[in-house]
Amino acid sequence: MTNCPFCNIAAHFPPSSSPSPNYELISPSAFVVLSTPLCLAFLDILPLSPGHLLVTTRRHHEKVSDVTEEESRELGMWLSRLSRVLANVTGVHDWNIVQNNGAAAAQVVPHVHFHVIPRPALTPELRNKSFTMFGRGQRSEIDDGEAAELARNLREGVTKEMERSQNKEKL
Repeated sequence: MTNCPFCNIAAHFPPSSSPSPNYELISPSAFVVLSTPLCLAFLDILPLSPGHLLVTTRRHHEKVSDVTEEESRELGMWLSRLSRVLANVTGVHDWNIVQNNGAAAAQVVPHVHFHVIPRPALTPELRNKSFTMFGRGQRSEIDDGEAAELARNLREGVTKEMERSQNKEKL
């Protein structure tokens, strides 16, 4: 789909055997953490909390009911792995995984995607912020410098997670 921002990201970030592909500048900025033949993961440009990731299919599908079984398996695998990586990198060990289907369900971008949203402990300054999910709540624009560093740390975490998984399979 030509107007889909996620398809635009997929077109600019081809699949890579490494979680650190060659990055091109696109607008708006895309901080890609993972690029496989079937899936992508990147930082949300309007995060509900630092580290808010989107995990999506490379091919355009509007709803989760439209994805193939092979894509479903890979999405599930990466949701689990990326949750571990996100917790290790951010130090936040509580999170939501949210997936909206259709405009009435608060899906803003009509391309299937999962939100992995770290939920830090509520400090006094955070108590007044809304942590409502499903596309509604207090969101802030991502700072490009901080996002680039976080994405780099997450890619390094993905590399370690893949090595850990491969070593575990050898046992």
